Amino acid sequence: MAEVDPKDALIAAQQVRITELEAQVAARDVVIATLMETVEALSARVAELEARLNQNSSNSSKPPSSDAPGTTRSQKKKPTGRRPGGQPGHKKHERALLPPEAVQHFVDLVPRACRGCKGRLRGHEAEPRRHQVVEVPPLSAVVTEYRCHALKCPDCGVVTREEVPAHARSAFGDRLAALASLLVGKYRLSKRLVQDALSDVLGVELSLGSVANLEAEVSEALAPSHAEALGHVRAASAANADETGFFEGREDGRAARAWLWVVATSLVVVFHIASSRGAKVARHLLGKDFAGFLTTDRWAAYEWLDAGLRQLCWAHLTRDFQGFIDRGGRGGVIGEELMRERNRFFRWLGQVRDGTMKRADFERRMRKVERRVGRLLREAAVRAEKKTAGMAREILHWEKCLWTFVDVPHLEPTNNFGERSIRPLVMYRKTSFGTQGPEGSRFVERVFTATTSLRLQGRDVLGFLTDTLAAHRRGHQGPSLLPHADAPQFVLVS
Repeated sequence: MAEVDPKDALIAAQQVRITELEAQVAARDVVIATLMETVEALSARVAELEARLNQNSSNSSKPPSSDAPGTTRSQKKKPTGRRPGGQPGHKKHERALLPPEAVQHFVDLVPRACRGCKGRLRGHEAEPRRHQVVEVPPLSAVVTEYRCHALKCPDCGVVTREEVPAHARSAFGDRLAALASLLVGKYRLSKRLVQDALSDVLGVELSLGSVANLEAEVSEALAPSHAEALGHVRAASAANADETGFFEGREDGRAARAWLWVVATSLVVVFHIASSRGAKVARHLLGKDFAGFLTTDRWAAYEWLDAGLRQLCWAHLTRDFQGFIDRGGRGGVIGEELMRERNRFFRWLGQVRDGTMKRADFERRMRKVERRVGRLLREAAVRAEKKTAGMAREILHWEKCLWTFVDVPHLEPTNNFGERSIRPLVMYRKTSFGTQGPEGSRFVERVFTATTSLRLQGRDVLGFLTDTLAAHRRGHQGPSLLPHADAPQFVLVS
């Protein structure tokens, strides 16, 4: 057997060792690559969670109520350093005196002696200084008792009893029932608080079931007014629309997810509670042939509308641009430039309203703003960080809807009016936790439609509800919820 050369054995051993080391390095490379992928994924997740943690009402669609205590919001106005309230030298706002025909009692205070020499004074001042004190009399319910007599016929012996009139068969009168509904529909009281308020203020004792029965009756009486209001907003030349989460009880007693919708014009506001947030509900509320201008957020349920008739809310866009800034990076720089353009044209719009800038000059200046905003959004869609780029692309999808207000005088660039209109019902939801079923939802949407519209029109809410229920109980046509035919239809609110 030939002897193995020690040099060859050493080389072979080294080759084996090299092979083993190469295998170890390759295995480590795989582990390192895997770890790098994990680090990148975790870094992305951390960035996502930090961005979510930093979201608040100023840079996202989250409501202010969701902000954590101590959240710093962007200041719309610079602090002046002055104390709140009226400032020295400001114009006084005093309570206006009622005319003499509206005063029930007069007390003449006539001085009898001179405050200087104590001599006797005679006569009356032609125009004395007036001071009025407003008071309410002790409140109590007025009870009417119907005494139904029964008489026996002397000829045939049949006993005939006179029946209570149909409109009086409820134990509670028109105004009392209307008041109970008003306490819900305007003052957002629960059934139990309505029960307590009527007991404390009027001394009227109602069961919770009676309160619910009165709500059902008022809801039925308001059905024609709600349908009338719905027809009005469908024919409006301009409207605002919004929707938010709600809860509606089911037969099994559990609360199901629902959606509260609003369509608001300057003098008529319609509420609707539905189980969906989809386009089908929007078509039902607006009508498939809606031809007015509609101001909304970017929710896809309104995508079926002609883009030329839709205005996207710049309050939402402002929060999006603030989100660009808060996330930083290249998108943050672009967000600051977008915010400058936004601030510039809102300043111009204020000057148009106060008469210091002509509308034609505003429209001419806005063309440059439109081009610059479009360029910045396209740059963000390509060069900004992932989330900012995605948001920029989404806004660009609706680019045509950003500038409708420029070509349509009096059309607002924000949906603030729609959001303000829906806020009372959001507050009602927070205290009532929604409704117990479809019947309760119909009452809520109808009574809030009536009270909100009447407030905008400056009409007597309790009087309207009383007259509506009185007409319903007597089989007559109730009062109209619509304003005068020549009332303005554009929303003129900033």
